[in-house]
Amino acid sequence: MSSHNYGIIMAGGGGTMFWPLCRRDRPQQFLTLGQSGKSFLRHSYERMLGIVPPENILVVTLARYRDAVLHDLPELLPGNLLLEPYGRNTAPCIAFAAYSLLKRDPLAVMAITPADNLIDGEQAYRDTLSEALDYAAGHDALITLGIVPDKPDANFGYIQVVGGQKAWEQTRPVKVKTFTEKPDEALAEVFLRSGEFLWNSGIFVWKAETIRRELERYVPSVTNLFEGWEEALGGPDEQRFLEKAYMNMERISIDYAVMENTEIDRVFPAAFHWADISNWEAVYRHLAVPDADGNAVLSPHSLLLDSRGCILTTEKPGKLLAVSGLEDYIVIDTDDVLMICPRNEHKIKDITTHIGLPDYEEYR
Repeated sequence: MSSHNYGIIMAGGGGTMFWPLCRRDRPQQFLTLGQSGKSFLRHSYERMLGIVPPENILVVTLARYRDAVLHDLPELLPGNLLLEPYGRNTAPCIAFAAYSLLKRDPLAVMAITPADNLIDGEQAYRDTLSEALDYAAGHDALITLGIVPDKPDANFGYIQVVGGQKAWEQTRPVKVKTFTEKPDEALAEVFLRSGEFLWNSGIFVWKAETIRRELERYVPSVTNLFEGWEEALGGPDEQRFLEKAYMNMERISIDYAVMENTEIDRVFPAAFHWADISNWEAVYRHLAVPDADGNAVLSPHSLLLDSRGCILTTEKPGKLLAVSGLEDYIVIDTDDVLMICPRNEHKIKDITTHIGLPDYEEYR
């Protein structure tokens, strides 16, 4: 385990698809939805242990989530919590992390992961990420972990490799040919049959110096605002420096900013089970244990009659959820909200959009 290896967990997202369980000050990375009783963030942190030493695990989040992160990760070193004043997507987040690491270790190699992934096969995950870190330490490359697909899923991004059908079977980093963000079902089926595509996990590995150089080459609109980072980051003026930098920072993902432009992109094939838990359908498919009627109950007490394909949960311990005559519905009960909605992404989005209106400010 190299002392120059670092794990970066991106935990600044403010997703609303899990409202009302998610709120403005406690988004989905802090949710506990499975049987483990641990949040997505906690799982991400524990997976990183064994890959890098705990003192080399950093979390990048928004300043307003500081207390929520420390609640879930009380052992996190104070200097390893990087606080962004505003959410500006992943390119500014990664730039902030890279500059912060370069100040403490010019030889730093970064493994970057979102906080809300689901991983099944944690030893395979650790082995793959460790191999990618070793490769990145010796090569000038920007690596994305690519998941070997087992079905044509339109919820994920896809990476096409150079080299034709199943070139990724060489189990080493392969040159990237194209990125495609969430194709429709028909195109996803074509991708799967071609044998040239992997799912884009959003997990990255590279040297801090390499990503610094590529960010400065391809997205100076972001990096120019970090001018003076050598003196400011980690010092008494850091907060004021970041407030000024982020105020005018564009919102841009690392994929659009760098990965779709760089000449040194590589994809590292990974065989562990992975899912991006970004909506209730993903929870149903990957975290729930449906009963014989396809109902997924995420809290211990329920009575279901003549109901099929429903998702139910309550935040109130001991409360009984009694449901009859529903098919493909979501029932979410919290202290101040009861949501009953068809199990349909567009219907859910309609509700979360309306919650943004001034009348519902107290429920966000």
